[in-house]
Amino acid sequence: MSIDIYWRIGTHGDQPSLRRRLVTRGDWSPVVPGSITPGLREGRPDGYSHLDHMADVARSTELSGFVGGLLPSFPFTDDPWAAAASLARETTGYRFMIAFQPGFLHPVQAARMSASLQRATGGRVVYNIISGGGGPAQLWWGDKVGHDDRYARTSEFLDVLKAVWYGGPVTHHGRFYQVDGAGLPERLAGQPFPEVYFSGSSRAAIEAAGRHADYYLSWLEPFPALAAKFDQVREHSAAIGRSPRFAVRIDVLARETEDEAWAEIRRGWRHVDPERLRGPESTGDSVGWLRSSRFIDWPVRTPRELEASPNVWGGFHLLRGGPAFGLVGSYAQVAARLDELIALGVDAFILAGVPHLEEARRIGENVLPLLRGRWPDTAPDTPVPSPETLESPEALESPGTLEAKGSTR
Repeated sequence: MSIDIYWRIGTHGDQPSLRRRLVTRGDWSPVVPGSITPGLREGRPDGYSHLDHMADVARSTELSGFVGGLLPSFPFTDDPWAAAASLARETTGYRFMIAFQPGFLHPVQAARMSASLQRATGGRVVYNIISGGGGPAQLWWGDKVGHDDRYARTSEFLDVLKAVWYGGPVTHHGRFYQVDGAGLPERLAGQPFPEVYFSGSSRAAIEAAGRHADYYLSWLEPFPALAAKFDQVREHSAAIGRSPRFAVRIDVLARETEDEAWAEIRRGWRHVDPERLRGPESTGDSVGWLRSSRFIDWPVRTPRELEASPNVWGGFHLLRGGPAFGLVGSYAQVAARLDELIALGVDAFILAGVPHLEEARRIGENVLPLLRGRWPDTAPDTPVPSPETLESPEALESPGTLEAKGSTR
């Protein structure tokens, strides 16, 4: 089985580089000299929209060897369902991984929307199921449901959606949803069900993922912590006769040499707010975010102090919005780390870089061809890293309900 590699498509604008936090790509920030998508022509916006830019990223990544793109969903982004429908005509076989929180859609409506989009695109819809990180961002949606209950709601949502998808009429009287006689119309019934990428690091998330995930999706962490988390998911899945695959969401900064890559980090580091170097803060209840903060000894002074293991850097959140950990190094080093993850059991990646368009081309041209494990049937065997080559799990005490010694979002 080949390894699926997706690229993240920004749905809310983009920075010109990790050196500058100012968004100059996309119309989510004021249009100023130097902006693109739109830019200025004779002092007025030139009409090149952010959707045009997203289409450029989608076409470029399809040509660069990525199987599809992740369309994120936050209060400050375009809607990923609408974006996927708009971008599908710009590509051929490219898949669209739509991030959404089940609590804000009814499962019957979600089934109809998804089946319609599957029909229109020839089956290119993929789900990125998220259950929210709590705090003000969750309240923006009007959602006051607690952490574990959000995962219970997600699980019931998927139960109802699948029942409607695979046969009707469906009657369901549950804790969160009431349905009587629901089903898909004939023209929509029979579409391929979207693959499910399921995020979350808490025990409640892992239990729900064991039931529903085709791919359990995690942020990048030091490799022993990931391996332990995967083991927990396997345990819950095996108990009900399922065997999910695994995916990792990773920001990548790769250059011809390691020195060039770290030089880029140092340029961005000059603009980091010193207060943020005391340690990451979270206003929500995301266990994944809490876990990521525990792999670094805060406070820090230099960027290399955030290198938790070779090429695994925990400071990306200081240079752009998003998760902390990503890969920094030469093209060969980044490819080697990805191959190590494949050997640990990773079956898919969602890669990202800033800016999205240029970095997608760079990674597609210079890193993806170096992967030895992407095509297992033809590539040389990739040795599984021994425990001696990984960091000691003894340092992986984690918060919340996940025991790191025994063992995204």
